Amino acid sequence: MKKPELLVTPQSVEHVEALIQAGADAFLIGEQQFGLRLAGEFSIEQVAAATEKIHAAGKKVYVAMNAIFHNDRVDALAPYMRKLAEIGVDAIVFGDPAMIIARREADVTIPLHWSPETIATNWFQADYWGKRGAKRTVLARELSMDEVIEIKENTKFEIEVQVHGMTCMFQSKRSLLGNYFLYQDKAMEVENRKENRNMFLHDDERNNKYPIYEDLNGTHIFSPNDLCIIDELDELFEAGIDSFKIEGVLQSPEYVVTVTECYRKAIDAYAESADSYFDIKNDLLAKIEEIQPAIRPLDTGFYFKETVY
Repeated sequence: MKKPELLVTPQSVEHVEALIQAGADAFLIGEQQFGLRLAGEFSIEQVAAATEKIHAAGKKVYVAMNAIFHNDRVDALAPYMRKLAEIGVDAIVFGDPAMIIARREADVTIPLHWSPETIATNWFQADYWGKRGAKRTVLARELSMDEVIEIKENTKFEIEVQVHGMTCMFQSKRSLLGNYFLYQDKAMEVENRKENRNMFLHDDERNNKYPIYEDLNGTHIFSPNDLCIIDELDELFEAGIDSFKIEGVLQSPEYVVTVTECYRKAIDAYAESADSYFDIKNDLLAKIEEIQPAIRPLDTGFYFKETVY
């Protein structure tokens, strides 16, 4: 069996070091000027420092350039990619087709991973972007297990899926929080909103709390539950899914390290034998449940049609 890659989203260069020790295979980093919903902000100098550490450990580094770019931001794409090529990153994650043209103008050959959030839903799309330079498709989180497996069976390109963490339900390019605080005459809260990651939308009818924050790319609202399928990975193993992503946005660094350790054990156990995985999967789930925040229940997302937001 070819082991799936274990992809994580670190919050800092120091966090990278801890996640290497925890067993991560690849790291998604970047800065909000180019990437969406990043767990941590990495300047180009920090990307270089993190890449040095990651490559020294024999792991891979991917840089997020998956924002939706307006005219005033496209001129910065090619110069940024040239810097990434000098650093030697292993791939760029993109969603905007402008990136195809920008990479050509930059005259770089960094591999691309296509990640358009909700619209990567069939193998024709994977093949279409694969023929245009994207070696990997990051599938939408709203797909069922059967749909994920069917896509993998019908494309020759790599497939990445999320296996753990919160998912984005809504994004607006508008400054919804800023507009609200200005209306409430709370200027200080407007100034601090980019750093404030502990705000929630309350749904009294469903008794849910939806994390919400605002950054350079607009307003983002997340699921009230955390996806966790550590005890349901066998079909993804059998299908040969190429990459399992643990989403660390809005989580503590320690939480992400522990979760990474658990998924590392799950992957290694299944590589040894299916029985080895089945023997430990419930214990791994229990370990994650012990550290799970009380306000964020675990569920299996849309893999088994159990989640309704």
